[in-house]
Amino acid sequence: MHILVTGGAGVIGSNLCEKLLSLGYSVECIDNLHTGRLGNIAKCQENENFTFFEHDVIERYEPKRKPDQIYNLASPASVPYCTTSPVQITLTNVVGSYNMLELAKACDATILEASTSEVYGNPEIHPQPESYNGNVTPIGVRSCYDESKRTAESLFFTYWRTYGTKIKVARIFNTYGPPSRHDDGRIVPNFIVQALLGKPLTIYGDGSQTRSLCYVDDMVDGLILLMNSDSDVTGPMNIGSQREHTILELAQLILDLTGSSSELVFLDLPSDDPLVRNPDTTYAKNTLDWSPSVSLEDGLTKTIAFFQELIDGGLIDVSEAASIS
Repeated sequence: MHILVTGGAGVIGSNLCEKLLSLGYSVECIDNLHTGRLGNIAKCQENENFTFFEHDVIERYEPKRKPDQIYNLASPASVPYCTTSPVQITLTNVVGSYNMLELAKACDATILEASTSEVYGNPEIHPQPESYNGNVTPIGVRSCYDESKRTAESLFFTYWRTYGTKIKVARIFNTYGPPSRHDDGRIVPNFIVQALLGKPLTIYGDGSQTRSLCYVDDMVDGLILLMNSDSDVTGPMNIGSQREHTILELAQLILDLTGSSSELVFLDLPSDDPLVRNPDTTYAKNTLDWSPSVSLEDGLTKTIAFFQELIDGGLIDVSEAASIS
């Protein structure tokens, strides 16, 4: 089986490529390297069944071999990119999804869309089931990501209804783990690097807002199970952890695991930042027999070790990291 992964040099994408290769598949990876890194797929490139091409999904793509499956993971995802790359995000999720759907239709491939919990916006229902339509503003700072992902989902189901395209839609909740970037504004890398460098941990708001964090290995397993599920399982399906923690609890846990004496600094809560985020994963449990297996403590310990190695190797600029927020 030949599998195409877009955004394959990102955090989830690179881990997915590694897992697919370990299962014996042939993997073709494309990434424009806007947020992904070649270093993330260095191990993959040692495998003869892996090929990489630098390509932006906004442009049509001709695969080197007809894919049986397509994982569409291409898109900047963290909040800071909503202000630095809003047009790129919108075009990637709308035009890029259209291009990949056209490819899937032409190749009769099954295509999985990596959608997001952000389609629920600042939810008024908690936890969030797939039947919930969300509480989203179409003109907010984060709307380039939220709304373009909602449009991508609409495109996927339109192709399914109109052309019979074989689709899977996963709504991914907060995911963490190596090889995360230290500078992309995600909460776990922020807290870990700040703690390891003895810098204040930056908390937006009062820290009472919640997140449900899923380790990347568990996320990859969930996506593969969804991709290979029965043809009538289209989703959308929540993939994530139901173990909910406040931002303050997460900060304290990271301080404990790193042995850091860093202080906590509180700043204003950004616009449209959701106060709660927790998936109802009943559908995934019942359909895929999937639930996360890596505890938050174990996942954070692995992630801390990853960033400590980067710091020890001089791969994180300490002066640059001092401004992480």
